[in-house]
Amino acid sequence: MSNEKVIHPVLIIGAGPAGMTAAIYLARANTKVKIVDKYAPGGKMNITQLVENYPGVTNITGPDLAFKMFEQVRDLGIEIEYADVNKIKKEENHFVVESDEETIYAKAVIVATGTQERKLKIPGEAKYTGRGVSYCAVCDGNLYKNDAIVIIGGGNSAIEEAVFVAKIVKKIHIVHRNENFRADESLMEELRNSPNVEFHLNSIPVEVFGDQNGVTSILIKNIENGSEEKLDVKGVFPFVGSDAVTDFLSEFDVRDDKGFVLVDQEMMTSVPGLYSIGDVNKKVLRQIVTATNDGAIAALAANRYIKRK
Repeated sequence: MSNEKVIHPVLIIGAGPAGMTAAIYLARANTKVKIVDKYAPGGKMNITQLVENYPGVTNITGPDLAFKMFEQVRDLGIEIEYADVNKIKKEENHFVVESDEETIYAKAVIVATGTQERKLKIPGEAKYTGRGVSYCAVCDGNLYKNDAIVIIGGGNSAIEEAVFVAKIVKKIHIVHRNENFRADESLMEELRNSPNVEFHLNSIPVEVFGDQNGVTSILIKNIENGSEEKLDVKGVFPFVGSDAVTDFLSEFDVRDDKGFVLVDQEMMTSVPGLYSIGDVNKKVLRQIVTATNDGAIAALAANRYIKRK
């Protein structure tokens, strides 16, 4: 039996909308591609209640959209392996990708590992994730047109999302652990001028409550005087930060100081043949549609790259 190692033309790490789109484009270009994913295909779509802003689809649940993309990937015969990638390094003309299952070799690698939201770590958060607890108000705000929601956080991400959904939902509660916001003042001014916004400063979330239909309320605590208050809400949106899933890229100088990947207009990093797409990149908007855009661009660029090798 030959011990010669198999070098894949393209390896994609991550099977969210970006990774699956890249795989579809490569397969349709008759390029052999393999996907490695740690969890179930779909990424954050699997915890998104309803998608109403994806062109051509009036509304669909996140898991259903994820499954439709996965069906297309599967029907194209694309290989998917479930493993956790620990490290990538580059040899002369190919990459060496080490996972907890095996070592994989590829001429080009497309990183599509996304981000991991920092959790509140309070009772009820995990139980009601996807049933009222969401990490994307832009995605799910339309579900609460006639209801109240709570947004937790004081940075640009929290306030940008609050400004957006303030025009949609009945009421927004803003819960922030101190009186000073990190968000841009122009955003804060716009939010303060919204008549349906109520601020709860020097406060932290304590517990999320719900029933068989989803979230019904959240308990918050004032950290100055210890008083507690229960807010009747249908949606809970924590924005306490997120981290790029990029520790396995430590061999390369391709990330900013927050761990997000820096790419050019073709989604390639400063390392030839190493591409990055979707939420894991340094960018201003993280949506399903922007992820699929990145995937298409990187797939065609990677295809051109390996054809030159």
